[in-house]
Amino acid sequence: MIGAEAAAGMALVALGLVLTPGPNMIYLVSRSLTQGRLAGLISLLGVAVGFLFYLAAAAAGLATVFSRVPAAHAALRVAGAGYLLYLAWQAVRPGGTAVFTPKELPPDPPRRLFVMGMVTNLLNPKIAVLYVSLLPQFVDPDRGSVVAQSLVLGGIQATIAVAGNAAIILTASGIAIVLARRPAWVRAQRYFMGGVLGALAVRLATERTAALR
Repeated sequence: MIGAEAAAGMALVALGLVLTPGPNMIYLVSRSLTQGRLAGLISLLGVAVGFLFYLAAAAAGLATVFSRVPAAHAALRVAGAGYLLYLAWQAVRPGGTAVFTPKELPPDPPRRLFVMGMVTNLLNPKIAVLYVSLLPQFVDPDRGSVVAQSLVLGGIQATIAVAGNAAIILTASGIAIVLARRPAWVRAQRYFMGGVLGALAVRLATERTAALR
């Protein structure tokens, strides 16, 4: 089973992704601010189901790939570290997305809210790369079943993502007002999360280099 370090690393990555603007956050905040918290939470249920699809596909696929091509694990680690650096740059680059200036969305019934939340997540490149490139970095074939480790790590990510997005939905209107009055807080959050993601990328790249010596 996974170790404490792998669980903590996955939790940090998941938290960083939750707090870094992306399609899921933009959609959920826009929906909450234009149609209310309940609409945002129903959309979040769809997002959660999308995570389950990714998790099942990743667990099955990783088990097959790792058993047939051991070098693929190292290759995915490199890709994942590079993607973390990309996310760090997206967080700190000038002109980043202003998430709490929402897009206007027409009111939708609950079924459509659920489906749109799920589709938004399934088409979210940030989540796709997370499960393809980042999750494998915390899987250690020597610690047992790759499928079991993938399910646990994916469960950690999904739990943090759903809880974090739920908190954002419930406080979206208040956060929008505060950030409109204090833009320096937006910059501070972006630089903090960029630093966390960048540090994780460097650490993972360093660990890989050391392992090859």
